[in-house]
Amino acid sequence: MGIFSWIFFGLIAGALAKLAIPGKDPGGWIVTSLIGIAGGLIGGFVGKTLGWGDVSGFNLKSFLMAVAGSVALLLGYRLLM
Repeated sequence: MGIFSWIFFGLIAGALAKLAIPGKDPGGWIVTSLIGIAGGLIGGFVGKTLGWGDVSGFNLKSFLMAVAGSVALLLGYRLLM
């Protein structure tokens, strides 16, 4: 269930990243959702690689890793655009 949990976390994290960093982005909510999913997957991969654990259900540490990945990707996307 790991990758599906990160995708789910990513959708929610993308919305929270958009709330944390407001502004007009090209692509609207679809791109924000895709960035959130990618950020959740990246946050999960980085967290697992660093030994911070894996998703075994909803927990705050996993969710914060997904949000951090989404915020980082959203900032990177804005810098590129």
